[in-house]
Amino acid sequence: MRLRSFARSFRLDAVKPVRETDIAIVGAGILGLSHAYAAALRGLRVTVFERTGTPTGASIRNFGQVLVTGQPPGPMLALAKASRAIWQHWASQAGFFAREAGCLLFARTDCEVAVIDEFVETRAQSGGYDVARLDQAALGALYDGRFAHHRAALHGREDMQVFSREALPAIIAYLRDRLGVEFVFDTLVRHVDDGYLDTTAGACRAAHIVVCSGHDYLTLLSDALAEIGPRVCRLQMLRVRPTREIALRHALLTGLSCLHYGAFSDLPSARALLDDVRRTAPELLDAGIHLLASPAPDGSVIIGDSHDYNSDPMPFNDERVDRHLLDLAERLFDEPLAVVQRWQGVYGSRARHERPFSVLKASRGVTGVWMHTGVGMSVGPGLGESVMAEIVEHRMRSAA
Repeated sequence: MRLRSFARSFRLDAVKPVRETDIAIVGAGILGLSHAYAAALRGLRVTVFERTGTPTGASIRNFGQVLVTGQPPGPMLALAKASRAIWQHWASQAGFFAREAGCLLFARTDCEVAVIDEFVETRAQSGGYDVARLDQAALGALYDGRFAHHRAALHGREDMQVFSREALPAIIAYLRDRLGVEFVFDTLVRHVDDGYLDTTAGACRAAHIVVCSGHDYLTLLSDALAEIGPRVCRLQMLRVRPTREIALRHALLTGLSCLHYGAFSDLPSARALLDDVRRTAPELLDAGIHLLASPAPDGSVIIGDSHDYNSDPMPFNDERVDRHLLDLAERLFDEPLAVVQRWQGVYGSRARHERPFSVLKASRGVTGVWMHTGVGMSVGPGLGESVMAEIVEHRMRSAA
């Protein structure tokens, strides 16, 4: 009976029509959509496969910060600047919420002020960052003095912020309706090979396949991924509502973020800040906590985050971590905050942090692209353009 059932199933699969496309993309997160956009702009037929009915991974669980200022000088900063231009185009064409007022990084201690000053006086000038230092007088004039209890701030003027859980569906609709990208949701891609995908919705033939499978390191290209030591980073995040209404136009960071982002973390003053935090608040380092706050369209604020690295994202939140995050946020806003939502962020990582992303040429017609840090929103669109340009150029050279 079992053999007859299998044979019947095989015959049904065999008669399913085979999709034909130029570029097949696995994953409808920000990396998958970025590659789909870059391919569609080049006039290619694009099909995107997504295992769920809508994106549910890292790309909609985040702060929505398109952070240019935090990227280290060199390739990452260039990718962030290119991504910003793409986000601006998407927002105008797809019609989703976006803010372009930049971010504010607040400093409350001598060590945090020292990092801002060193960055402004050295790296910001040599690296071409568009920033301004705000002193206490400037902070007193900002948001009715709500943040005047800080000593200084860095205004990153190129930074943007979107509401991810609305932006991603809007981008999907734009790519589908305006650029002709085909989306196949609720479909697992079980295997990829040169020119071929085996999926739960039938087979697909493609001139090139791009795998953007997020933190799924087991389903596709697992042998190639095993060599980089993949891990998963789990983050605790909250959505809060301030007691006093605030029309927040900027994404907010604090001095702790200088330990996390490459634009600051290797500065001598950042090393002194690390020593200071290690001495005064080691529990924050133990949990990988640094505070970000992003305004949502309804007036609430997304805050976080922590960092817990493991082979699998464990489902259990630590209330102490949430309490640390709330304490930091209430000090930032200088008032109590009401929690309205809690969730876990998640993104792929790797055992060694020397590379923020991987682009692996698995075979002649299959490329895998994975982020290993939480900056996919900031650099993903630019990375998609770069990778797709290389794929198309290679195809043209091969055809010549």
